[in-house]
Amino acid sequence: MNGVVRTLTTTCDLLREQGHAVLVISPDLFASLPCPTYPEIRLALAPPGKVASLLQEFSAEAIHIATEGPLGMTARRYCARAGVEFTTAYHTQFPDYIARRTHLPAEWFWRYITWFHRPASRVFVATESIRGELREHELGQLHHWSRGVDLGCFTADAPPPPEFADMPRPIQLYVGRVAVEKNIEAFLSGQYPGSKVVVGDGPQIDELRAKFPDAVFLGRKSGRELAGCYAGADVFVFPSRTDTFGLVMIEALACGTPVAAYPVAGPRDIVTDDVGALSDELDRAIAAALFCDRKACAAYGATFSWEAATAQFLSGLAPVAEGALPSA
Repeated sequence: MNGVVRTLTTTCDLLREQGHAVLVISPDLFASLPCPTYPEIRLALAPPGKVASLLQEFSAEAIHIATEGPLGMTARRYCARAGVEFTTAYHTQFPDYIARRTHLPAEWFWRYITWFHRPASRVFVATESIRGELREHELGQLHHWSRGVDLGCFTADAPPPPEFADMPRPIQLYVGRVAVEKNIEAFLSGQYPGSKVVVGDGPQIDELRAKFPDAVFLGRKSGRELAGCYAGADVFVFPSRTDTFGLVMIEALACGTPVAAYPVAGPRDIVTDDVGALSDELDRAIAAALFCDRKACAAYGATFSWEAATAQFLSGLAPVAEGALPSA
């Protein structure tokens, strides 16, 4: 479970509540292999024609391709060959992620991203910074699709975990996958006094536990438990330089917790001076964010609505003409 998955599952749930029929074609429907260096993600081995037959049997009225992986490639190929309109979304800075994992130039991977998204009727993006970056790579058919917060869950009165009771203040919190592309080491190696807490799991957790024994690792949390971690912290630290949005930032804000981050895409589009601080030195950002008014943070976080985001998603879809879906 990550920000992209939460976005997709929440959007599907709301669409169904509104009376729409939604078919999700995902790796769990097929044999799959673990993604190299990222085994939690499965790469589907879909038989030829299977995706096409699923779309035709469902009589899809719109096709949205959520990721650039094997299933997305299969759906893209089918739509392009049949002349069927479709939309895509740019959720993750894959060129930067893969460059960090392979030590190869990010521009090599941008060539694939540009090629993949070019035939889409629209490419959904969450922030203006990412829109600008995609325009630089000659993708102009862009559509705004923001994110939301479950405001029934993420509130400022969520009870903090018992582990927080005796921790030296300020409590500095990271929430998310514990993986190299999240740049968590930059947070944990900082010198700002207080306590550093990591919530989440991932392939780098054992390495970071060994390297930073003074940090507290609480593992994966969800729901009100996660909300309590946000609400009980003094500042939320977002060290990633490669996220397109950063859903955890608006969850933290909805719980009244200010955000400290780098001045990069994602934080630059979300964090204002009233609710956090941005700096190329994380310790400086943490120090400044601690002066923010928590009520202002909660009020700002409450402006991010899943209902509004889902309406944006619906308005961007490209209708498929009746009878336009050919057989496999």
